[in-house]
Amino acid sequence: MALGRASQQLDLLDPVTRFCEGTLPGNSIFVFLHQHREVLFPDAVFTDLFAMIGRRSVPPSVVAVVMVLQRLEGLSDREAVDRFTFDARWRYAAGVGGWDGEGRAAFAHTVLVDMRERLRRSDRPDRIFEVALDAARQAGLIGRKRVLDSTPLYDAVATMDTVTLIRAAIRGLLGAAAAGGGDLAVGLRAVIGSGDAYAGTAKPVIDWDDPAARGGLVDSRARDGYALLSVLDGMSDLPEPVRQAMRLLATVLGQDLEDDGVGGLRIARTVAADRVISTVDPEARHGHKTSHRGFDGYKAHVAVDPDSELITATAVTAGNTGDAEPVTGLISDLLNQTRHEAAGHDSAGHDSAGHDSELAEAEGPAAEGPAAEGPAAEGPAACYGDSAYGAGAVLELLEQTGIDAKTKVQPPVAAKGKFTKDAFTIDLQAHTVTCPNQVTMRIRPVRDNPRHAGRADFGRACATCPLAAQCTASKTGRSITIGHHEARLAAARTRQTDPAWQADYRATRPKVERKLAHLMRRRHGGRRARMRGHTRIAADFTLLAAATNLARLAVLGLNHTSTGWTLDTA
Repeated sequence: MALGRASQQLDLLDPVTRFCEGTLPGNSIFVFLHQHREVLFPDAVFTDLFAMIGRRSVPPSVVAVVMVLQRLEGLSDREAVDRFTFDARWRYAAGVGGWDGEGRAAFAHTVLVDMRERLRRSDRPDRIFEVALDAARQAGLIGRKRVLDSTPLYDAVATMDTVTLIRAAIRGLLGAAAAGGGDLAVGLRAVIGSGDAYAGTAKPVIDWDDPAARGGLVDSRARDGYALLSVLDGMSDLPEPVRQAMRLLATVLGQDLEDDGVGGLRIARTVAADRVISTVDPEARHGHKTSHRGFDGYKAHVAVDPDSELITATAVTAGNTGDAEPVTGLISDLLNQTRHEAAGHDSAGHDSAGHDSELAEAEGPAAEGPAAEGPAAEGPAACYGDSAYGAGAVLELLEQTGIDAKTKVQPPVAAKGKFTKDAFTIDLQAHTVTCPNQVTMRIRPVRDNPRHAGRADFGRACATCPLAAQCTASKTGRSITIGHHEARLAAARTRQTDPAWQADYRATRPKVERKLAHLMRRRHGGRRARMRGHTRIAADFTLLAAATNLARLAVLGLNHTSTGWTLDTA
């Protein structure tokens, strides 16, 4: 399919255009897209997605506008195409005019599916997000502060129990083997000993109130799975779909089962840390936003500029991923700026003598677009976040790159109101810990532990301590563990007691909560994912962020002139 191009001939007498220009407010997203569609999404930007010859596609600039409005309003593909066909505002925004002109009257909903797939396979899958962010940077709207937060994204599949998972994984393996042809599928079915044909999704009919019947069902299906894996073990010429199905079955069997002690298999009494919850979307996971609130699916992470309230970066991770893990990617633009400055260059890429620097060119794509300009780019770099981002590794990253850490660090806690860790005096220079009863113990190093660097055991001293009841109920006495970032965390806790620090934090961090509320206000495509699989969900969430940014830019009055993007001060 070849690239289609939108008509550049505007009908000044078109009734749709005249009606919308006279009724829509100037800061409407429809007006903004109508005025700047050709600058934001010129058809040439999408040239790499299409062949040189073939039938002409729907102009990508038109499709991009429909995709943006679709994500803003939380519509399905069919609903979005209906809006484009019958809603005058959508046609005005897309620049196609009324129904009796030369503009396209309608297109099939599969055009949207095709465009998403072409973008996903390209070298720049998030180009719609990038062009909106580049326009904001050029206008000086992106400053040197970032606020981070995350929110759950519920998956688009049903969470499966153990029996359903095992049967679905076996059915998938048998299906992949049958699709590959040959005698592999016949050989696999020959080792199935349960009598289950694995032809449908319905569970076998048993007496579910009988524990023995339930146990027998689990054991027999698990043995079927292991028998299939034993047949495939050692085969080197398996088709890739069979290998993927084989790995999924092995994962499912290994995560949920344990030896029942009498030669059989039963469902484990614990939940695996990285449990696959569905064979339809194997990348979805159990997640917890708080200790009392769980969900199934993914986590969406955002970085927001608090002054302009624009989203500067997004990430999607499995639901069981910690909030601190994607921090480096979320603030990569800020990290690049501070590294340039540390190397003796200003934010525009000049060295201390004012000469152009080749450093930005050498670093390539990591520069994340043009440097920020204008008042928003001034001032120290800072990163804000709740206690989920107060990990020692995050504080170390921010400290090493010269970014002011405005991430809250959790205070120490202890069970049942006993002495917390901050009641002990920790002297890292002397390698000692002194308890509230003024007993001092030496810190012993702990090796090969990802969390702890040392430990102080008070042991027998607690047996005669008058404060023991307020300190510990352990028979072996109180122990204090020393983390790898102990000094850094202690300094952060002290710093966040400053009233000025607290006032700045309270005035700035809540802005990301409002932005997340904007993103999640539509259930379809907002809180509930529209896609399956991490890659597609991440691309869809980034498109949602792009649409939200464009709506924000319209409200701020962004305008394109002969000199570039500027704010309309009128």
